[in-house]
Amino acid sequence: MAHHNTVFSQLLKLISRHEFEALAKQHHSGRSFRTASRWSQFVTMAMAQLSGRDSLRDIAENISAQTHRLYHLGIAKLTRSNLSRINEDKPYALYEALFGKLLNRCQGMAPGHDFRFDNPLYSLDASTIDLCLSTFPWADFRTTKGAIKLHVGLNHAGYLPEFVTITDGKTSDIEAGRALEFPRGSMVAIDRGYNDYAWYNQLTEKGIFFVTRLKSNAKTRVVSRRPVLSSKGLSSDQSIEFTGALTAKKCPIQLRRIGYRDSETGKHYVFLTNNFKLAARTIADIYKARWQVELFFKWIKQNLKIKSFIGTSKNAVMTQIWIALCVYLLLAFIKFQSKLKKSMQQILRLLQLNLFEKRDLMALLRVEPLHDERATINQMALL
Repeated sequence: MAHHNTVFSQLLKLISRHEFEALAKQHHSGRSFRTASRWSQFVTMAMAQLSGRDSLRDIAENISAQTHRLYHLGIAKLTRSNLSRINEDKPYALYEALFGKLLNRCQGMAPGHDFRFDNPLYSLDASTIDLCLSTFPWADFRTTKGAIKLHVGLNHAGYLPEFVTITDGKTSDIEAGRALEFPRGSMVAIDRGYNDYAWYNQLTEKGIFFVTRLKSNAKTRVVSRRPVLSSKGLSSDQSIEFTGALTAKKCPIQLRRIGYRDSETGKHYVFLTNNFKLAARTIADIYKARWQVELFFKWIKQNLKIKSFIGTSKNAVMTQIWIALCVYLLLAFIKFQSKLKKSMQQILRLLQLNLFEKRDLMALLRVEPLHDERATINQMALL
């Protein structure tokens, strides 16, 4: 019988230890802890994410119970106090940089998006993570409420969070959006929270396409009309100019306005884009696909630990979030590597059930679960 390390160990082998240590050296500050390396911190926190541990005591006890299965990973057993201190003191920038390295690996494996055009497709949105202001006083948001915001530009090729920014809760969506450098020729789907006519003009000048919803009170003039097929839900396809004095100054270019009625909901939408080549129905479908970024936020909030935190400092919170995002990329990588139709949810549940078992990781993903194991996975999915 072939010898296998634990499933958890095989997952971590996707990270180059040499590369990790180089990043750790680059993002080092202060004194090193004799018994608490950055690798031990990462392995411990990644294990906590995958196994759903949500307190320092729970994490420390779980690591202690699995020591005999983790010795080959080269980690030191962290006490509660050591884990707390390293999370509080050691720069989270290490895990932001590690996220970038893992993202590059995933991009080389990711399948393309579901549309026929070749342009990169992104959906941009933000999600607020609520915090108790008395416990997290640095996260000032409102009078009695704390919060931070997770801003994500989701690449539809593999649904990877290619652009990630974490800000305080007061930072507006458009402020964070303007700072993102999407590649020339890409298509970006955005909701009305990013309404900024000057930004629309800037994106156009950079050769970046956008699809959004037009505000109902926007003052415009129709320049030309194109025929549409009502059978596809389309009501109009027009070239327009803004006529409001300030708006026309901010965005002096012609844009495209498309009217569309969703056959499932009966709702009528008016879309705005600077792309004049794609079919009108394709533009509508691009905006509908923006829902994928909402699903991304829902998934990570339900399945990874980014709503409750084991540390209270900004560094500890950011460390936990960036490690959670690294874990998401590890799951995405093995999904791409396996080339199977299993969802991220199914892969995560299989890992949780077999995390410290000595089974071949790829073989585990390829085998259909037994009836009782499948029932357990389905029950866990309801939690």
